Amino acid sequence: MDKHAIREAIIRLLESELALQTEAALTSREEATNEESRAEDKYDMRSQSAAYLAAGQAKFASDIADAIAAYRTLSVEPQAPGSPIAMGALVVLRSGPRTQAYFLGPARGGLEVAVEGRTVTVVTVASPLGNQLLGRRLADTVLLPGRPTPQKHTIDAVA
Repeated sequence: MDKHAIREAIIRLLESELALQTEAALTSREEATNEESRAEDKYDMRSQSAAYLAAGQAKFASDIADAIAAYRTLSVEPQAPGSPIAMGALVVLRSGPRTQAYFLGPARGGLEVAVEGRTVTVVTVASPLGNQLLGRRLADTVLLPGRPTPQKHTIDAVA
């Protein structure tokens, strides 16, 4: 799988999220400053609630913009054979016949992108899985939560 394509798919998804969050923040800001949202008495909190919402959405939009910048500068060059897993690595885990692809990214863990007909999940080093993967090598094993006990997964490929 092409890691450049994965990075670009993540950036496109984040840019889409940023556009939505920016629009939501602007709408909430408009509502907070609208004449009709003025408090009718000392217990009316509509405009204050809208202002808090707008501030939260603006902060989230800023976080997404920071994530976009981090992905744009992330090196996605192929890893040398036998080298430890590092930021920007594409890791395939195998458990029995099933495989799952993970991209070790700097931010926004949990995102899923489809590249070349395969779903890739973003994990960060702050997540339990990302923390386990960092520094491991091909053929090492990691434990993922499972029912009723954690399940062993083998690192099947690293790119």
